[in-house]
Amino acid sequence: MTLTRPAAEAEGTRGTEWRRTATVRAVAVLVLVALAALIPLLGPSAALHGTGEAAAPGVGGIALLRTVMFAAVCVPVGELFAGRLAGRIPGAPGRRPRSWTPYAAAAGFLAALGLAFVVATGNLVPHSPAQIDVGGLYRTRDGSLALLEVNAFLVLGLCTLSRRPSHQVWPLAAVIVAEALRAHPDTESSPLAGTALTVVHLLCGALWAGALLHVLRTLRLWRGAAAGAALLGRYARTAAVLLAAVTATGVCSTLRRMPPDTVLHQLTETAYGRTLLAKVVLMAGVALLALWARIRLSRASDPLTACAPARAEVAVLGAVVAVSGLLTALPLPIRW
Repeated sequence: MTLTRPAAEAEGTRGTEWRRTATVRAVAVLVLVALAALIPLLGPSAALHGTGEAAAPGVGGIALLRTVMFAAVCVPVGELFAGRLAGRIPGAPGRRPRSWTPYAAAAGFLAALGLAFVVATGNLVPHSPAQIDVGGLYRTRDGSLALLEVNAFLVLGLCTLSRRPSHQVWPLAAVIVAEALRAHPDTESSPLAGTALTVVHLLCGALWAGALLHVLRTLRLWRGAAAGAALLGRYARTAAVLLAAVTATGVCSTLRRMPPDTVLHQLTETAYGRTLLAKVVLMAGVALLALWARIRLSRASDPLTACAPARAEVAVLGAVVAVSGLLTALPLPIRW
């Protein structure tokens, strides 16, 4: 079918506007990623200032690697969960956004490999290949967990080539459990309880951030379809449960590491406490944005106007992931 001249001009205008919008969004994403990277890189010096604490060498790089690894878990977990939600919407369009899991698996593999090299040099930043004792990784608990994370991301990448995306659950679960075990060594009091809390915290956090990102990407493809509001509503109901779980496990983990009578002091006088306080402030902002989106979803004439606060919410959640990566690299608080 041949388009008339006015129709062709209108089609060309729409194409130009779409390309301009796509370019603006790509630039915005790159800016947000760069800003998020500054948190683990510059955060240690700000958090440690005036505390008298000493951080491990290369703490900024280690925090950045952990941030990348956490983000690499959020993306595939969110895709699996949001894809399941979308598949249960009656009359939903068949279009789905392109999977970012292969890129996440590659980024996670490189980040986990970098962290394994750090462990292989005695938790120091290697300056030459000769300093890396790869064989020594098998002889320590931290080394074994680091290797498990590297292999899990490798398996995740292989699973993206299969026809059964559900297989990705197992390597993702391995990364979450390994990270929870690493955060709670055997020398800690009741390490199994701490590990269980961290597993729930990481899983719920990954579902919350990753699923919201994938839901927003799906809504862009559906372009105002009635199923879009239903998908966003289903996610919002689930997000409320995830928020409660993240909050409860976070509070319990904090009280395990900071006795109640020392919390206020350590939140301002230790690097770990300051970073934790920053995370709490960001989480409060996320909760307010989620509430705003929920109100728009239920009361606005066009429920999809809730996408605006939801986009802001996913951006702040990205900052929360970066702060979480920084938190894992800082000295643990002192139990008095």
